[in-house]
Amino acid sequence: MTRPIVVLGIFNADTAYRADRMPRIGETILGQHFALGPGGKGSNQAVAAAMAGGRVHFVTRLGDDDFARTARQTWERAGVTPEVTVDRDSHTGAAFIFLEAATGNNAIIVASGAGGRIAPEDLDTRAELIRSAAVFVTQLEQPIPAARRGLAIARAAGVTTILNPAPAAALDDAMLALCDYITPNETEAETLTGLPVTTLAEAERAADALMARGVGAVIVTLGGNGALYRDRSRSVHVPVISAGPVVETTGAGDAFNGGFAVALSEGCDVIEAVRFGCATAGISVTRAGAAVAMPSRAEIDALLARG
Repeated sequence: MTRPIVVLGIFNADTAYRADRMPRIGETILGQHFALGPGGKGSNQAVAAAMAGGRVHFVTRLGDDDFARTARQTWERAGVTPEVTVDRDSHTGAAFIFLEAATGNNAIIVASGAGGRIAPEDLDTRAELIRSAAVFVTQLEQPIPAARRGLAIARAAGVTTILNPAPAAALDDAMLALCDYITPNETEAETLTGLPVTTLAEAERAADALMARGVGAVIVTLGGNGALYRDRSRSVHVPVISAGPVVETTGAGDAFNGGFAVALSEGCDVIEAVRFGCATAGISVTRAGAAVAMPSRAEIDALLARG
């Protein structure tokens, strides 16, 4: 049996508002649509990986409230095994998402609640699970010390580590050196390196800067331009894999990371894993929502088979 994928992160209840533009301070405008659904980068990535065929465990904290029940229902439907600490002194996370009607682009505010209280101890209590994994994935919505501890446990056990540095934050070289793969988008790569990332050549320079600080390999996700994979011996641009018109980009990065982790856990070559991640993201953006937009394994395989 394929070893599991362990994802550390937070769950949010996403409250999504679609309108022509963001209101100015003090202004009220009328929106066109509202939706309440499951989100949080870590939870989205766990759902994406499970839908794509992975055996996924998700480490997080929840409050004891209605949004927590939504989280568990979401994971049950996707096949994610929850590894939850219930934090009754806080609330389950929630997010405000603005969706620009004309483009599907988004702006997001996150109130992490219990997820913002995830601590290194939460990882220590699940150290054996992490050590048994094929891949360990984390992001930066929960506190950085927890992400660092999870990466350290995984690295010491020879588990493949993926850091999706979102939202971007200052990271020291010791933490970067725990990452086999780091998966920033263009904005996050700029924040981490201080270098502009508007072209493939600039993405390569940013990747080199991250590798100089200890990262094993870098995948810069480029939105509609696919992804750039770069390590110390090769640089490969993987074009976007389109599944149809773009409806919403909210969960695209999470879809990519979940798909990428699954392909790595199955022993795929890393470039094939990047393509698998791009296909997962390519389907997700044709649908509204984040976790609810994640495609099945059959859909991903069918898209890749079409070339």
